Amino acid sequence: MFHQRGGDGRLLLTLHIQPGAKKTEVCGLHGDALKIRLAAPPVDGKANGALLAFVADRLGLPKSAVSLKSGQTSRRKVVEVAEPPADAVQRLLPDA
Repeated sequence: MFHQRGGDGRLLLTLHIQPGAKKTEVCGLHGDALKIRLAAPPVDGKANGALLAFVADRLGLPKSAVSLKSGQTSRRKVVEVAEPPADAVQRLLPDA
């Protein structure tokens, strides 16, 4: 599963990122991770910044509520969400 809740209410998301895509979107599952295509290039942290902004926007949270826990230079990343909404997982799933 691509998500787990911490004891303090935080949400940890395991993500597989494809930078340099035509548009930013959630694509579905990639193994045990949620696959997200990003329009931002993987240069100078632009893709990481775009990822955090995209996840925050999708969850209706300020960007400061979302942080990169691991995977700074990898396609596989773990993102931590502080005080996620109750329907956070549903908000992250691909649009039907």
